[in-house]
Amino acid sequence: MAVFARRLCHIAVHVPSGQSFARDLQRFFGFQPLAEREADGWRQLALRSGHAVFLVNEGVGNREPLYGVDLRYAVPSATNLCFEVADVGSATRALTPRGCKLLVPPVSVQDVQGAATYTVVSSPAGNVNLTLLERADCRGPFLPGFQSLPSATSSAGISHVDHLTLACTPGSSPTLMRWFHDCLGFRHQPLSPGEDPEVGLEVAAPSGRGGVKLTVLHAPPSSAVPYLVLAESLQGATEQDQIEKFLAHHRGPGLQHVGLYTPNIIEATERVALSGGQVLTPPEGYYQQPGKESQILAAGHEPSKLAEHGILLDGEKGKFLLQVFTKSLLAEDTFFLELIQRQGATGFGEGNIQALWQSVEEQAARGQETKG
Repeated sequence: MAVFARRLCHIAVHVPSGQSFARDLQRFFGFQPLAEREADGWRQLALRSGHAVFLVNEGVGNREPLYGVDLRYAVPSATNLCFEVADVGSATRALTPRGCKLLVPPVSVQDVQGAATYTVVSSPAGNVNLTLLERADCRGPFLPGFQSLPSATSSAGISHVDHLTLACTPGSSPTLMRWFHDCLGFRHQPLSPGEDPEVGLEVAAPSGRGGVKLTVLHAPPSSAVPYLVLAESLQGATEQDQIEKFLAHHRGPGLQHVGLYTPNIIEATERVALSGGQVLTPPEGYYQQPGKESQILAAGHEPSKLAEHGILLDGEKGKFLLQVFTKSLLAEDTFFLELIQRQGATGFGEGNIQALWQSVEEQAARGQETKG
């Protein structure tokens, strides 16, 4: 029987000391400091906006940090997803027979704010591990062992994590899909009618050479766990695409980006721009596509406003999806964020997927021209 994950608690990111990742979350996206811990050469800082929480681990300590595992990974990386479960012991007993390696056996920690128990298990998704956390007796704003920090009210409008996208090696999506189904109860969510879960949605690159294959998984409806998106390259590209570049820069599969939900994507994107953040530019001619203007107007938005901020829009029959994608937040080009607003849409918009693919490729080409 699969483990039932109640919700996503936090996403852990490991970066060297002094890297600006934590500052960028605050400056560009309105995340506020929640709690911190310093020990054994590590500084751990939890930041929150709405229900979205990042745990930023900075340092080069010789011991693994609390509530996660340091694999001494070669580059900065999002390495751990922490899910709340009802009973860590039961979860461990359920996952071990399924081939999940226990990286940290069940551990109980406590302080004046209460107690929590956690375990860390490996996953087949590259260096991404899962922390399973039981925190019914924890009364603090974060977790035992962390010192609470005063924080202002976030004004960025980020409410929660909408989805997590894993960059996968070609042909690995079916194996990953079965693992997340068997271990955590995730199920396939079709992006197109009649979609074969073993095939997923294949979106060809505008050039007709290569493209991306996406498989979307959803947790049981009663949970507050984000969508999980598996992304892998299609064969036929003449040059490395963004999935292949991620695999090369990251030195293997991993968490490529996190989709952050906002009820007002225009305000959220304006904040990013005014604070100096950078988003990807949509492909040339995106807003001049036949029917795009009427589609944007039908969704209640001004085409010029979306174009000003590089916001993509897709949808039909009164259900729309708006998205904007940031440039990498790590120098190694191994992680970026997405802002997403749903107006009734539950999918990911095939037109937006193709536009994202093209915009990333064009951005990379411009970067190469600049270097040349």
